Amino acid sequence: MLIMITRKSCFRYNIDICIFIIYILNNMTQIQKILFEYQDKKYADFSAKLVPTLPREAFIGVRSPSYKLILRRIKDLPAAELQTFLQTLPHKYHEENSLHIALINKMKNYDECLAELEHFLPYINSWAVSDALNPAVLKKNRQQLRPKLEQWMRDEAPFTKRVGMLLLMKYFLDDDFKPEYLELPSKIRSEEYYVNMMTAWLFAEALVKQWDATLPFIQDKKLDPWTHNKAIQKACESFRVSPEKKEYLKQLKVK
Repeated sequence: MLIMITRKSCFRYNIDICIFIIYILNNMTQIQKILFEYQDKKYADFSAKLVPTLPREAFIGVRSPSYKLILRRIKDLPAAELQTFLQTLPHKYHEENSLHIALINKMKNYDECLAELEHFLPYINSWAVSDALNPAVLKKNRQQLRPKLEQWMRDEAPFTKRVGMLLLMKYFLDDDFKPEYLELPSKIRSEEYYVNMMTAWLFAEALVKQWDATLPFIQDKKLDPWTHNKAIQKACESFRVSPEKKEYLKQLKVK
């Protein structure tokens, strides 16, 4: 919660601290002030441990259910203020990034959604933000989107690459699947943990949903050794893979 500063409270606290807090409040955007109204410092401590790529001070501590309330509240803000929020990057707080993704997820126009996402992609700095991406309008227009996924997977930025594979996994492992969709991700070589984990997750899901087409990528060891073994591990952790298939996959691990 935001600290309420009054003349009376400043007698109880060091005047310099009060001046500092007033300065911070006066320099917050309206959206930042709203986010801080839902602050839970213990949850911020917890979140920071889950997202080690960011420092503790990047977290306000907003629990996931609160974003629905926040989204309702910011609808009443002037359109210019929302547009300024979307265009002024990078954000200071992780929760601003999470709110940004939530706003992109709600966009109904494909071109607008894609443009906002491409503007935001270079500033995504955690798995918790990238993995929350799932706009219905992108899924609806996934064939139009697919060349963009290939472009993002070739990008040098780790979380842009991760988003490309994430949406490939979410949108193209079912009825629209083609084995060649796995060729590009199988060739990705990276020193970035969150890129390699995403590759492993993608191939584990592909083994679940498209076993016959995906298995040759594992049999032929087309992934780097760490990602190969992690994909097998994640597939074996799934209840959607039969015990017989799990036993076979374990025999394909790289030692």
